[in-house]
Amino acid sequence: MNRFLGVVVGVLAGLTAAGQKQKLTVAPDGSGDYTTVQKALAAVPAGNKLRMTIYIKKGIYKEKLRLDSTQHRVTLVGEDVRNTILTFDDYSGKMSPSGQPFRTFSSSTFTIKSNDFRAENLTFENSAGPVGQAVAVYAPGDRIVFYNCRFLGNQDTLYVGMPGEYGRHYYKDCYIEGTIDFIFGSATAVFENCTIFSRKGSNYITAASTPKNESWGLVFLQCRITGDMPEHSVYLGRPWREYARTHFIQCYLDKHIKPEGWHNWDKPEAEKTAHYGEYENYGPGANPTDRVKWSHQLESPRHLYTPQKILQGKDRWNPLALEK
Repeated sequence: MNRFLGVVVGVLAGLTAAGQKQKLTVAPDGSGDYTTVQKALAAVPAGNKLRMTIYIKKGIYKEKLRLDSTQHRVTLVGEDVRNTILTFDDYSGKMSPSGQPFRTFSSSTFTIKSNDFRAENLTFENSAGPVGQAVAVYAPGDRIVFYNCRFLGNQDTLYVGMPGEYGRHYYKDCYIEGTIDFIFGSATAVFENCTIFSRKGSNYITAASTPKNESWGLVFLQCRITGDMPEHSVYLGRPWREYARTHFIQCYLDKHIKPEGWHNWDKPEAEKTAHYGEYENYGPGANPTDRVKWSHQLESPRHLYTPQKILQGKDRWNPLALEK
């Protein structure tokens, strides 16, 4: 009897999966399947096996969004990157509806705990303003890809994984702006051909918390590092945790970058454990002879600095191959 029930349950599960709609549309005017993004995200079943694509029409969606750790293989596609905006305004210290203050991670506009997530042509924003830590995207998942997306905020705009946790991210042709430590976390994350903009009030771009046994951390490939800050006023990074790793490779560094480049966060011991590297950078902020002595000018062969090499991991993941 138990075996028979198991067969029935399996058949029903198969029918449910077969009947699951794999393409959804969100439109604020009611012309799609849903009018809010979170309702579409909630339609992704736990343990999802087939990729679900959610197309989001132009509009400003003021919503606090979440994908749980069982909702995998989701793709979000915006109609227009500048006019499809996912925004909210929580920040660390603000009281939540439960009566408890938000923390850094829970201040996020969009929390992505799932694996194999992809997004294209979307703006992710935390609109709280310069009130402290206010995250636009918090993404502790693995095998995450963003194409042609914008990330807007002030302090702590983009949180790529929590301390001690491993994850791999790929950002291509994206725009990321903020003030303090606005790209931070533990993931191995590659930013390729992205614009990294330090807005007024900036002092540090990155704050990695790379796990001890990981080789890369935050990697910027052929990016444009710019902003509206005064000359020599912004550090490339500082170590949130002692084994922080951050690399800028063949990037344009504007004049706002400090000649010394890197800061130890007043932790002299981190100078022995953190690894900060640069390779063939150029522009007024690229000053290899003036960098702190404990940073590195890399000399490895150029072919090693590719998203595939850096992000492949044990499962040989290729971030450039879109899963069907």
